[in-house]
Amino acid sequence: MLVLTEQEWRERQTAHRERVARWTSPHRRRQHNQRKHPVLDFLFTYYSFRPARLERWQPGVGVVLENGQEFLSRKGFTEAPGGVALDPAALTDKRRDSAEFILGLLSATASRPARLGCFGLHEWAMVYRTEPGDVRHSGWPLRLGHDGTDQVVESMPISCTHHDAFRFFTPQARPLNELQPSRADQVRLEQPGCLHANMDLFKWAYKLDPFVPGELIADCFELAVRVRELDMCASPYDLSELGYEPVPIETPQGRADYARRQREFAEEAAGLRQRLIDTCRDVLTWAAPSPV
Repeated sequence: MLVLTEQEWRERQTAHRERVARWTSPHRRRQHNQRKHPVLDFLFTYYSFRPARLERWQPGVGVVLENGQEFLSRKGFTEAPGGVALDPAALTDKRRDSAEFILGLLSATASRPARLGCFGLHEWAMVYRTEPGDVRHSGWPLRLGHDGTDQVVESMPISCTHHDAFRFFTPQARPLNELQPSRADQVRLEQPGCLHANMDLFKWAYKLDPFVPGELIADCFELAVRVRELDMCASPYDLSELGYEPVPIETPQGRADYARRQREFAEEAAGLRQRLIDTCRDVLTWAAPSPV
């Protein structure tokens, strides 16, 4: 067991809170003022990890916190020689099943090459042949209007591999997709070039809470923020008023820019995915029953 002195873990705890406050504090202000944000709200609404939970640091498994009695008010922590640590008994059968699923999904995803030819058309397919006012972000204009947006969808092949993006396609757009991904296909289809699969690293990190170090959750969240920004810059919406310059995937230059940035995110996400894979293995080994 690694023992962190009180000074060490308090410094890490403070650094973590200050780091994520860059996003949690503005989100709270927007909520208070009843203001929506078409890009950043997604990270706190689609994903179910509340800002207070994101701000909450934990050390991960196999770590003892000297004088860490304040952690005993949280689920999963227990007294340990030298301080307080996570309790292996907190990994219930249900949570073990979750860790095993996450390990299998991330390992399968990491084993595949990145596909970079989707060009973010999932966001366009979500507004295909809709009426004004029926789009997901109705407060923001479409750069090319409804007719222009429909023409882009009809002029390019759609190859979305991510079920949780595909399920928001309009009924008219669904048949245009190369695949018809379902929840049952997730492990078979998920691939490391997908923006949503890379944003979802944040979800898989917090699904392992409190067994995953707070820093890893914050790393995954920070990547998700930047990927989400590209996701919406390449969308059909005009968000220039918020400072987001469009990536015009309807043009060859825009598609090249999108693919380049998609590749860079895939490379960055690979390291985080491997850290999560290693964390899943560590958690499952740490909580494994002792041999009789």
